[in-house]
Amino acid sequence: MWRRLSSSWSSDRSARGIALLLLVAALSAPAVTTRLYAADEIEAFSFLRSLWFDHDVSFDNEYRHFYDSRVITDKGFRRTFLELTTETGLRLNFSTIGCALLWAPFYAVADAGVRVARAMGHAVEADGYSRPYVAAVCYGSAFYGVMALVLGFAIARRLLRLGGIADAGSAAAATWAVWLGTPLLFYMYVAPAFTHAVSACSAAVFVWAWLRVRERWSPRGLAMLGVLAAIMAMVREQDAFLALGPGLDFAWSLRRRPAPRLLASALAFTGAFALTFLPQAAAYLALNGRLGPSRLVSRKMSWTAPHALDVLLSPLNGYVAWTPLVLLAMTGWVMMLTWRRSGTGTDQDAHRLRWLGLCVAVMALSQIYIAGSVESWTVAGAFGQRRFVVLTVLLVVGVAFVLSRAPTRLARVALSLVVVAGVWWNLGLMVQFGAGWMDRQHLDLRKNAYNTFVTVPQRLPEISYRYLFERQSFYRNATVPDGTR
Repeated sequence: MWRRLSSSWSSDRSARGIALLLLVAALSAPAVTTRLYAADEIEAFSFLRSLWFDHDVSFDNEYRHFYDSRVITDKGFRRTFLELTTETGLRLNFSTIGCALLWAPFYAVADAGVRVARAMGHAVEADGYSRPYVAAVCYGSAFYGVMALVLGFAIARRLLRLGGIADAGSAAAATWAVWLGTPLLFYMYVAPAFTHAVSACSAAVFVWAWLRVRERWSPRGLAMLGVLAAIMAMVREQDAFLALGPGLDFAWSLRRRPAPRLLASALAFTGAFALTFLPQAAAYLALNGRLGPSRLVSRKMSWTAPHALDVLLSPLNGYVAWTPLVLLAMTGWVMMLTWRRSGTGTDQDAHRLRWLGLCVAVMALSQIYIAGSVESWTVAGAFGQRRFVVLTVLLVVGVAFVLSRAPTRLARVALSLVVVAGVWWNLGLMVQFGAGWMDRQHLDLRKNAYNTFVTVPQRLPEISYRYLFERQSFYRNATVPDGTR
């Protein structure tokens, strides 16, 4: 048995690839930046700190702590979060409760460790703000980011098999490419207290569960999907739109299943969603006096999605410009949509894969629609089109299909070069963004390209040293050094 396992492991290039990814992720844990600096991070963290220590959703003390201790000095933060109030007289918080709940296990470990340390005479503060608490949240996000990648890998392998493709390393290669070539990396290591890595994980778990539940659509399975959909919506409200793909899948299944059983399944989904969503509903009522987000958020929405093309194609702030690898993923989704019988697959498998490709496309389009409906679609000041980090699992699937279908050695080499260029583009933008070498409000493709492929390689030793030993030097209002454009 051991021989068989060893043989299987040594011959499974993809499994070895993902094992290496896990090893690198574990060894790179010290590279996770354990600090808060942005309003979005403070809002999400304050949710957790307030629930844990104050048992409420009144964030005035948390916001004053971060402002008075100069964690954030932006006057806009003061105006928005220390002067304005909600309909119920509390301070605004545009975040949701989901990250607080998913970060809680890590925060609990930090709290216990701090109290033990204090009992042993150490001076660390058990106030919920000190470094161990912040570090716990940041490492928690990094952990969830890794989980999103592992699930993406597993899902990609499952769908490749459905297409009759033997995975010869494509799934692992796609997982590596998406890890290093998309903003997920930034929100795991540079700014992990944002909600995006957690968002990627909750979406990946939802997709993973859907692919299993859809085989029977049992009430128990639908209840599980309801729980996971609610968690997804509690992490980031717009992530709930991903459920449109599985919703379409379920609706199509109605034509060949007994109505009573489907009614029970639908009720199970709805009931589980409602029960799981209760903490967010209670938070909405306490904060806003109604079952919904702040009216300041609602007023930013134009439901005709007037910026859908911009959010995708704008050379200044578009998803493709920030993350060119998405083009490979989109190609993979189209391949799924037009799949024909291949390898060991059957005609029925090909039909199932085409249908799943349609559901995946609906899920991706739902995020383009919602991101294009927000007045602040540019997400200026943030790294990348960060609202699309939730699509991490689907990006892995799409890239895996493209990599798996390279017909010749030359095509595989060409695809590898494309992936490497996309990864380096993402890394180069991360350097320029963190070091203040670019306008953080938008891209300038000509200047960014020059800096990415000329200046960053020249200054890589200096940048690496700063990241390892002077990380606080990033995010200052840095002057643009000589040699950059």
